[in-house]
Amino acid sequence: MKISVNDVKPGFVLSYKDRLWGVVKTEHVKPGKGPAYLQVEMKGLLDGTKLNERLRTADTIERVELDRAAHQFLYRDGDGFHFMNQDSFEQVALPKDLIGEGAVFLQEGMVVPVQSFEGRPVAVILPDTAVCTVVEADPVVKGQTAAASYKPALLDNGVRVMVPPHVGTGTRIVVYVPDLAYVERAKD
Repeated sequence: MKISVNDVKPGFVLSYKDRLWGVVKTEHVKPGKGPAYLQVEMKGLLDGTKLNERLRTADTIERVELDRAAHQFLYRDGDGFHFMNQDSFEQVALPKDLIGEGAVFLQEGMVVPVQSFEGRPVAVILPDTAVCTVVEADPVVKGQTAAASYKPALLDNGVRVMVPPHVGTGTRIVVYVPDLAYVERAKD
């Protein structure tokens, strides 16, 4: 369906130059001279290439609606990440580059939406937050508790994040997946 360039937001999928693109970032620009435009950072859904484009705000662009189905994460092996469709029980193996950097937060049994275009999976939607256990954290340095200081910590999935001084080894925490940022202690 055609939409105005002004309505484009991150997360949209666009058909542009005969390819499918996922919108990563947008910025409306009104220069001193000339017409306003939208600076759009896009990522190719089928090959992962990046594209930065200036789109005139007066134009329209084709938005693509993808099919979405719930899939359960089963396991990971050398071929990729294996998921099972919750409706048809069909299994599919997806490569890591389709899932992205947040793949380390997938846990067995987790149900995530998989988007597909004409029957071909093009994206996995990961949850915004994940609960992880701290397996290694530096000890608290006396006197640093007054200031808002953070220390490095290693999580059970191998990811390093910065945590507040009160978080120690064995603590379960909530991590914001896109930024790898500490959110809070997990509710047990």
